[in-house]
Amino acid sequence: MSEQVWKIRRPQRAIPREGPPNLRGMTRAELGEWLAKTIDAPAYRADQVFAWIHQRRAQDFAAMTNLSKAERATLSEHASLAQLEVDTVQRARDGTRKLRLRTADGEFIESVLIPNDERGLTQCISSQVGCALDCRFCATASLGFRRNLDTWEIVDQVARARAMLAAETDAQNSAQASAQASGEDSEDTGAEVWTPRITNVVYMGMGEPLHNFNQVRRSLEVLTDKGGEAIAGRRITVSTSGLVPAIQRFAREGLGHEVGLAISLNATTDAVRDQVMPINQRWPIAELLAAVREVPTNRRRRVTFEYVLLGEVNDSQADARRLIALVREFRCHVNVIPFNPHPHAPFRRPAQARVASFMAALRRAGVQCWLRTPRGDDIQAACGQLALDQ
Repeated sequence: MSEQVWKIRRPQRAIPREGPPNLRGMTRAELGEWLAKTIDAPAYRADQVFAWIHQRRAQDFAAMTNLSKAERATLSEHASLAQLEVDTVQRARDGTRKLRLRTADGEFIESVLIPNDERGLTQCISSQVGCALDCRFCATASLGFRRNLDTWEIVDQVARARAMLAAETDAQNSAQASAQASGEDSEDTGAEVWTPRITNVVYMGMGEPLHNFNQVRRSLEVLTDKGGEAIAGRRITVSTSGLVPAIQRFAREGLGHEVGLAISLNATTDAVRDQVMPINQRWPIAELLAAVREVPTNRRRRVTFEYVLLGEVNDSQADARRLIALVREFRCHVNVIPFNPHPHAPFRRPAQARVASFMAALRRAGVQCWLRTPRGDDIQAACGQLALDQ
């Protein structure tokens, strides 16, 4: 099929660069270089400032008390610590929460907090305002492509969620202490409430992460830095719809040794994938899998294939057999995701019997696979539903 049939959307606007640089988006090495150039700071200042930003969550430079007053004044003049604004928070029946965040230039993005089995939380974060691609099952495609997110806007989604969780914990502990002091709750054990931990991060929110490669690459370095958010790379997964040149770069730069890669496959023939995911018209399944072969794997890190089950579209036994043949060669696991309905797509969720039959076929063939239970679908927070709907 001609390459002219489908093209990646262009952003409607560029990443805002007006004003001083936001230090939240700098790696520790970049921060050190900038501090040395701007305030002639010694090398150890980068560690201090980085910790103030990402561990102590400083709101402004005045809080950085181990810097001199002159240094703090200079930083206030030449740098920014702007944050995303938490616009709304919705809570689903299953405990999932969706955060709608406002950027400094008035755009909106969404991020989702999902309770996991390890008593922590998985955070699904966004990489673009809207999306440059046009996957037919994904609600975000209905937004068009406004712009890429800057590094600090990606990183700050995690910081805002952690700050919100910490504030909730502080409020609970304060209320508990007040109740005990007044004798209102004699049965309370007095045990302190602990802040839930964000243990996993997935780049599966709004946007195609590998289309914003440079900003995503830098955000990974910030989030995994032990002096900052300190999220283990093995607990971070970057998803892609099949942007082959970027997958090749992901492999070439060794990111496969640092974080996980999830391939949104969603069909077993080019004819179906062309319709479900138009990017396939440019890079069909064979080219996509050739790029995936270049991604390094090891004992602790496998490639993930994501497969959204669309009723009567890609959920047959023949599809299951073809999927087995496609992924058998890879050190991988398959996430099977029954379609989460929304008003922006014509598909429907498969019947439960077809889902069970599909999973059974994969398991009989020895494919390592999981059925992803919808989380937060009652607030439009489940996979494929993010579209800034009110």
